[in-house]
Amino acid sequence: MDWIALQPQPEAPAQAGSTDATGDVSNDAARLADPLRALGWWALRYTPKVVLLADAVLMEVSACTRLWGGRAALLRHIYMSKKPVALINYAQGDTSLIALARLIQTPARSVAGAPPPDHPAAARTARRPPDAPDDLPLHTLLAAQPHLATLARLGCTTWGQLRALPRGGLARRFGAALVDALDQAYGQRPDVYLWLTLPEVFAAALELPSAVESASALLFGARRLLAQLQVWLRLRQRGVLALELAWQMDARRHTAKEGALVLRTAEPAQDTAHLQRLLAERLHQTTLPAPALWLHLRSLETQPLVGQSASLLPDEQPHGDSLVQLLERLSARLGADKVLRCQLQADHRPEQMQAWLAADNTSNSIATCAYSVRARGQKIIKNAVVVDSGSDGTASPLLPTWLLAVPRKLSVRQGQPQYQGPLTLLAGPQRLESGWWADQADAVTVVALRDYFVARTCCAVLLWIYRERLGHAAQQAAGDWYLHGVFA
Repeated sequence: MDWIALQPQPEAPAQAGSTDATGDVSNDAARLADPLRALGWWALRYTPKVVLLADAVLMEVSACTRLWGGRAALLRHIYMSKKPVALINYAQGDTSLIALARLIQTPARSVAGAPPPDHPAAARTARRPPDAPDDLPLHTLLAAQPHLATLARLGCTTWGQLRALPRGGLARRFGAALVDALDQAYGQRPDVYLWLTLPEVFAAALELPSAVESASALLFGARRLLAQLQVWLRLRQRGVLALELAWQMDARRHTAKEGALVLRTAEPAQDTAHLQRLLAERLHQTTLPAPALWLHLRSLETQPLVGQSASLLPDEQPHGDSLVQLLERLSARLGADKVLRCQLQADHRPEQMQAWLAADNTSNSIATCAYSVRARGQKIIKNAVVVDSGSDGTASPLLPTWLLAVPRKLSVRQGQPQYQGPLTLLAGPQRLESGWWADQADAVTVVALRDYFVARTCCAVLLWIYRERLGHAAQQAAGDWYLHGVFA
């Protein structure tokens, strides 16, 4: 058996100089809601036998050494890889209790990128704990800590002295748990633990150091929960699409006991900086009826994250926020009804070709739309709307740059439409017959029987006009002209 004990240091300074998996300054214990559990999740990448015991992470790695190319290679990966905690203590032992005892007695300090403990460089900088278990102090055995005062009066200060006592009397005086712990420490009993597993759904709670009366101040505690969420997402190689931040309030101040808000993203996200910005905007618009005492963060929807290939070319490196992230930030700050996006519609009528929808509802289409570019005649498929170009590579309909919200009726003199003078027809007619499938009740507003022309004014301004044909549901006379658009 080969055990490794790791323990995060809460007082680890942020300027330790190490970096995390993203290349930024490594997350220290103060930035995580539960640094011990986050370190345990990280240890699961090396071995499935991980247990949290006495504020330490214990790893049994004897069954995994061959998969990593030997014990030295495995230790090099464990001690030199980047961890979710910047500064930790470590120790090794043949059993879990020996490794834990050496961690309590003389912990060796390790940072990301430090040499493994069996490396010559590490031996010169760190004091190695004693190898003999009999020489370990008695206070390092967890089962003996409640009886230290009595055992000290008996002259027992080390593991060897305690083990030399009669087993029967030791069990009657201090209980069978102490004898079983000694047998487990020396390898005479198996290590039976409830092994740590990575949960399928992230859920974490954080008790606030003091009552928080402003919702914006909740972001300080939410950062620690988001940092914990980021560790979970990286280990599961997933991105979050929806999460819930809930808070428990002081029931003595208001009838409401808890509140929550749901944060959704259009594309899977692991970047906590973007989630923090969205959460800050949402919390700024939230009012707490009573002071909050607890925070709870839970993942509602996640998705496997597709990896991105690294490139040495500077042009292919992303700069700044993506369009989806920008739309989400603006929607969270200004409101969903203030940020709109044009949505193409499968309709030939110019006024029905597009619709303006909330950007937060349509940003998912930006992230997931598929584009198929052909060598001849671009064809863009987006949200089941197909915009196909002509056979010669140019758009078949000649559409204006600006479209009037309501078509403007033009005067007619001797059969010629007038707009600041007589209009000269340059191109047309482009016949449009659409909306005939609608119900009779809606035929007046949706049926379109029109002939479109490109006309030029006396001032050389190009207009898009149409003439209604006979048979229109409005029963308007033939020859009525309307201005519908202007070319830039």
